[in-house]
Amino acid sequence: MKDLISNQLIKYLEKRGVKHIFGLCGHTNIAVLAALSKSEKIRFINVRHEQIASHAADGYARITKKASVVLSHLGPGLTNAATGVANAALDSVPMVVIAGDVPTHYYGKHPHQEVNLHADASQWEIYRPFVKRAWRVDRPDLFPEILEKAFALAESGRPGPVLVDVPMDIFSMEVDTVLFEKLDNNTKTIQKPSIDDELATKIVKTLTNAQAPVLYVGGGIILADAAQELQEFVDHMGIPVAHSLMGKGALPDDHPLTLGMTGFWGTKFINEKCKNADYVFGLGTSFKEADCSSWYPEYTFSFPPTKLIHIDIDPSEIGRNYPVEIGAVADLKQALTVLTRVAKKLYPEPKKSLAIKEEIASYKKEFKASNKSLEESEAFPLTPQRILADVRDALPRNAIITTDVGWNKNGVGQQFPIYEPGSILTPGGLATMGFGSPAALGAKVAAPDRVVVSLIGDGGFGQNPAVLATAAIENIPTIFVIMNNNAFGTIAGLEKAHYDTTFGTLFIKDGKTYSPDYAAIARAYGVEGEKIQSAADFKPALERAIKSNKPYVLDVSMINNPVPTAGHWNIMDIYSPGKKVHHASTN
Repeated sequence: MKDLISNQLIKYLEKRGVKHIFGLCGHTNIAVLAALSKSEKIRFINVRHEQIASHAADGYARITKKASVVLSHLGPGLTNAATGVANAALDSVPMVVIAGDVPTHYYGKHPHQEVNLHADASQWEIYRPFVKRAWRVDRPDLFPEILEKAFALAESGRPGPVLVDVPMDIFSMEVDTVLFEKLDNNTKTIQKPSIDDELATKIVKTLTNAQAPVLYVGGGIILADAAQELQEFVDHMGIPVAHSLMGKGALPDDHPLTLGMTGFWGTKFINEKCKNADYVFGLGTSFKEADCSSWYPEYTFSFPPTKLIHIDIDPSEIGRNYPVEIGAVADLKQALTVLTRVAKKLYPEPKKSLAIKEEIASYKKEFKASNKSLEESEAFPLTPQRILADVRDALPRNAIITTDVGWNKNGVGQQFPIYEPGSILTPGGLATMGFGSPAALGAKVAAPDRVVVSLIGDGGFGQNPAVLATAAIENIPTIFVIMNNNAFGTIAGLEKAHYDTTFGTLFIKDGKTYSPDYAAIARAYGVEGEKIQSAADFKPALERAIKSNKPYVLDVSMINNPVPTAGHWNIMDIYSPGKKVHHASTN
């Protein structure tokens, strides 16, 4: 039996359990859209810009923990999507990008919208530096096995995006359906590696005999869906837990052994606990620059004398930035299961660790008190601390938060409690401005019964305001809290501190600060919008937005003060050698 490639593609995705596709039309993919229109199992989330599609798919995949699907056009469609796909790649988020391309019979003729200055029919190579693999489909009979490989690769090992680039004429070619039917016999879940009892015993005994051990967890815990296993191990071993930005929420912030985030935006207490540890047990972390104070040993981690045990699914991360005494490649969910079983066998009684728990509780109480006046300030524009405190107070425990970059990312990592593993989505590796609002769309599509709030600066929201069209048309009740400081605030603070100018970083018109009325823009899109007029107005407005169950924009004027820093960042030495300068307020 013969059928069109486009029809078989949709049937394959249905069988695979794909429920949503994020994308935008183009002349190269309308055959797919036509086939998709007949599907009763897959919903197409139509966007106005491909970067929105890839960021939304990123947020969706982080919640579902399955590969999301992006449908893209060639040329500008593929390059528009590239930023979101690269962001997903650097944060190890599984994604399958299916892109239309020029017709095979026009290779070398430079047809409409082909990227063609230096090579013919090779737009797929644009993605090669950041996707796990890029395929160009050269024959219709190869398409089924490429699709199967694409999903397997995206979801296995260290997850990440892949590209399947399809010339538009191939979408409209017929293929023998037997080639797709054969795939039904192939497993869709590949078993991941674990550790053996011998290694687990060595690790558990080493940690038990250590004087001041610290667990250091990254986003790999969330990606492996291993938060429950992590907590069980921590509860038995009684070891304090610090985390990277991407590891926030792996252990709830109100757990008695949660230290908090390390690095540049960490606090002195947390950084000192890591620096003075005799053993650090790294789980699913890359030890990135911002989390490690640019790897300066006097701030966050000092290897040696500290010794490192490191488990990760990606062998290239083990020993990349710090020397490792014990290293293992493993799936963290399975590895932690083995570690806990062995620990309970060796030491049946859980370690109480009362002294470190009391020390952590005292630190948290002191830190909370130091922020109290800012969290309760009636100042207008609002303090960022007041915004975060009111948001946390208004949200249910399992609400999903997406951040962008700036105060809403760095301040949230430092000061905003996360109680549910995987409930904070933030752009880590690429630190992409414009991620927060479309990622929230994807998260809400994936988890329609949970409250989803995007905390995003006015600079970030201005990148992709067309998310409001998708939110309105697709009826996705996401709440967008715009922390509006009329600036690219973090960069403004850096420039002010080092050069005593804010050129190119503040939004100014005729000598006065400038901002669009984002609430009015929201209403123009058909989305509810409120412009906050005082500190006291914000929390009731947020509660109205939650209760409405509609897409909602809250435009909140905010003071542009920097996030407090206790770690270090190498750029400080580049801009102001020997001066230990960080950020400055632009207010």
